[in-house]
Amino acid sequence: MNENNDKKSDNGFGKPKNGKPKFNYMWIYALLAILIIGLQFFGSWGESPKQIGWGEVKTMVTNQDIERLVLVNKEFAEIYIKKEKFKLDKYKNLKPTDSFGASRPQFVYNIGSVETFEKDFAEIQQGVEKPVYIENLTRRNVWGDALSWILPVALLVGAWFFIMRMMSRGSGGGGQIFNIGKSKAQLFDKDTHVNVNFSDVAGLDEAKVEIMEIVDFLKNPKKYTTLGGKIPKGALLVGPPGTGKTLLAKAVAGEAKVPFFSLSGSDFVEMFVGVGASRVRDLFKQAKEKSPCIIFIDEIDAIGRARGRNQITGANDERENTLNQLLTEMDGFATNAGVIILAATNRADILDRALLRAGRFDRQILVELPDLEERKAIFKVHMKPLKTDISVDSDFLAKQTPGFSGADIANVCNESALIAARRNKAEIGRQDFIDAIDRIVGGLEKRNKIISPQEKKVIAFHEAGHAATSWMLEFAHPLVKVTIVPRGKALGAAWYLPEERQITTFEQMFDELTATLAGRASEEIIFGKVSTGALNDLEKVTKQAYAMVVYFGLNKEVGNVSYYDSTGQQEYSFSKPYSEATAELIDQEIKKIVEKAYERAKTILTENRDKLEQLADILLKKEVIFREDLENIFGKRPFDEHLIADMKSVTDIGAGDAGAVAEVEQPQVKHEVAGAEPDKGSPDEKPK
Repeated sequence: MNENNDKKSDNGFGKPKNGKPKFNYMWIYALLAILIIGLQFFGSWGESPKQIGWGEVKTMVTNQDIERLVLVNKEFAEIYIKKEKFKLDKYKNLKPTDSFGASRPQFVYNIGSVETFEKDFAEIQQGVEKPVYIENLTRRNVWGDALSWILPVALLVGAWFFIMRMMSRGSGGGGQIFNIGKSKAQLFDKDTHVNVNFSDVAGLDEAKVEIMEIVDFLKNPKKYTTLGGKIPKGALLVGPPGTGKTLLAKAVAGEAKVPFFSLSGSDFVEMFVGVGASRVRDLFKQAKEKSPCIIFIDEIDAIGRARGRNQITGANDERENTLNQLLTEMDGFATNAGVIILAATNRADILDRALLRAGRFDRQILVELPDLEERKAIFKVHMKPLKTDISVDSDFLAKQTPGFSGADIANVCNESALIAARRNKAEIGRQDFIDAIDRIVGGLEKRNKIISPQEKKVIAFHEAGHAATSWMLEFAHPLVKVTIVPRGKALGAAWYLPEERQITTFEQMFDELTATLAGRASEEIIFGKVSTGALNDLEKVTKQAYAMVVYFGLNKEVGNVSYYDSTGQQEYSFSKPYSEATAELIDQEIKKIVEKAYERAKTILTENRDKLEQLADILLKKEVIFREDLENIFGKRPFDEHLIADMKSVTDIGAGDAGAVAEVEQPQVKHEVAGAEPDKGSPDEKPK
């Protein structure tokens, strides 16, 4: 948020921070309502006339006390007493006039029938020297009649303005309905600067180099133009969620020192037809007036999706019209000199090819998940405001979080502070960070969850099967920690130390399949039956085997073919890219791979059944076991000699520490629970 906006923003109590009360048009409406109501009941502010009966009227007529009798609207009679009669005791408390000096009636008599009243009144006046004659008056309630037709119209007009204000509140341009086509971009310039720079962005060194070049061009254009070079018109930041794409854009806004327009792709979309294209035009019109400048469009896939994929008309046509206008403004017949476009998305595969061509987005900057050194730098940035003790080491934490994004690391730091505060600690310790990682990866521990002894035994043998098999296979990820304490929706979880590799062979993937199926194999060997607890394992195995056969060409029967579509067109196709015969062959080969891996897991566990039972017994007693527990039973793992040094820092924590965690790769947590939803680590159906 910029400083000016902060000064004007509300403090939560209806007053801005500068102390001056806000002007609200609702006060005007309230005053008008009070005025109308007051005028309506203006005449009734004084004392009301006294209601009397026919006997009292008869007595007054006989005594000649009445000066006037007015029959109002043929409904009631207003009786005025003679002025000289106010001296009498029975009238001394009455007032002849109201507060404004006007004559007022002292009594009111409600009549039934006009004819009967007039006849009776004439009879009681027979023989009276000075009779009183009845005056007929038709009185109208002006304000009541006015309200009867003004109020409905006012309600309709008020409802109309209220609806229009609600519809146009998010449309920009001061919230007016006529400004709905105006751009909703937030402008950051010298008066509303951003306090984020490249030093606040840890990691992403390669991405920062290309971004900084754009910033440098805006600051020193002659350095490039003297050689005949031109700055790229646009740069597209592509990467998984949470890797820092928007943060990079904030750093550009803080470093460039030029006007910076920021908005989201969804800001162009509105319920009215043509609004998106109108906002694009208005955005670039403002940008041209303030050039050189930068426009940042976050989540551009909201309007940049490839055209022609959806044949259904309606909102899709509006989105395509908005995209067409954006394409024209970025590189059309009229040039936009000095306007640079930055955009961010995690779905670059679905963007229109015309949007990605040179001249529009000349550069695609890949913002990937951070590696070990980058995670270390990110931890240092997020740990600056934290109060940590000497046991906290960014190197150690970086090793515990492979596969974590920058947002995940920020969440770990925040969660560790909450855990330490919950424990009433003055400083955040290493154990708090370890527990925070466990909390984020596996979910919250549920030690009070009711699990029968038999179910707990099944879970223990299931997890022991994973641990034993992965320990004895060369290419399976070695297990670091196993727990049978329920976490989240999982009844048990296993942490592995992944080998960071860029390519994978069939043997490596097959070993992973075998280790994944070892949990169910262990149940069958020990109990002679299987449970639904392997749902998550079966889902992962099926997707992995499918990818091996259909995408990676790792099956001899199907051959060296791949049906992977990098363009994403198959998402909108109702037919498969292969024949029915090939589909049948694929199903057979997937089943063969899975069953072969399952039988292999059963063979390994059968040959080591005594060790499997020993490991499960330890797991039932401790509930959490570590690497050294497996070493005590199976001996040292000969396949990962090069990993011993990295693991030593983890195993030094001690097996008795139930909260400790080893080198954990977030996508490698296994959740064994019937009906569980796929976790973050479910293998994608498409290769990266």
